[in-house]
Amino acid sequence: MDPNAGKKGLYNKLGREQLLKKLEAETFKRRTVSFYRYVIIEDPQAMRDALYNEWNALGCLGRIYVAQEGINAQMNVPEHNWTQFAEQLYHHPEFDEVPFKIAVEDDGKSFLKLTVKVREKIVADGLSIEDYDVTNVGRHLNAKEWNEAMESGNAIVVDIRNHYENEIGHFEGALLPQSETFRDELPEVLNMLKGKEDQKVLLYCTGGIRCEKTSAYLKHHGFKDVNQLHGGIIDYARQIKDQTLPNKFRGKNFVFDERLGESISGEVISHCHQCGEPCDTHVNCANKDCNLLFIQCSSCAEKMENTCSDECLSVIHLDEAEQKKLRQQRDQKKRFHSHRQPDERVKKVK
Repeated sequence: MDPNAGKKGLYNKLGREQLLKKLEAETFKRRTVSFYRYVIIEDPQAMRDALYNEWNALGCLGRIYVAQEGINAQMNVPEHNWTQFAEQLYHHPEFDEVPFKIAVEDDGKSFLKLTVKVREKIVADGLSIEDYDVTNVGRHLNAKEWNEAMESGNAIVVDIRNHYENEIGHFEGALLPQSETFRDELPEVLNMLKGKEDQKVLLYCTGGIRCEKTSAYLKHHGFKDVNQLHGGIIDYARQIKDQTLPNKFRGKNFVFDERLGESISGEVISHCHQCGEPCDTHVNCANKDCNLLFIQCSSCAEKMENTCSDECLSVIHLDEAEQKKLRQQRDQKKRFHSHRQPDERVKKVK
């Protein structure tokens, strides 16, 4: 049950279409930002309610998770309220001077509503408290130090993101796990690095939060020289631009908001899952009961009407009663799409 149910004013009630119209009618700019901090929060529910009230009053939008172990936030803030937003956040001792990662490409429409949820953990990792010590993490490297470590030639670079993220963009020569969730990726990475406990390991992710947990996990398993990209890909892109540093990231950085990605190098290194043409645009299948995230070019989007397969294409043309019947069958037989990789599920277009 939603712990916030019944609390008037503490959650959004508008539908997507209403939210989109409201956002498009705005006459001011928004700034997309992400931040996290591992810190003990004694009463996550009280903190959640306080933050929701503060941010709702400022017109902030986003998706934020609060847990006893800290906060994980991706959001956008009206530019005219930015100073007040930062001051209010820093006023909470738990978040004093928390570093912000500002989006590289930002149209102000990264989020449509404000959602603040209490979670058991700020990133679902499947770990027990005995599997890591978050106070014993890897060394944080800025962009210059990261480039130098990569150029040394004796480091192992590991992408700590899901396969659909690293498919559209990654650092040169990085190990690319094929897991769909962070929970599954941790043991996969550990297995990939087996026998290399004495080598220098470089970890990176979107904004740094998954690297924080992974570095602690690897150090717990005997890895001695663990390093992580401070601020993740988002801040790396800002640093190389501000300092005119070489860019070692190829392609697009996947982001978990309405944009689904921001270009870092201007290259397209991935391909449409249906026709194989160069493409790095992620979409969700138009069949709401499928909603598969996959890469689809504009040509295939037109041919397949934004669906991932012939099955889903046929479903979206059924009336609501027939679609409801299919949903019931799917729930009963648990057979409507397996957990295979996206490119195995997507219908190839001829």
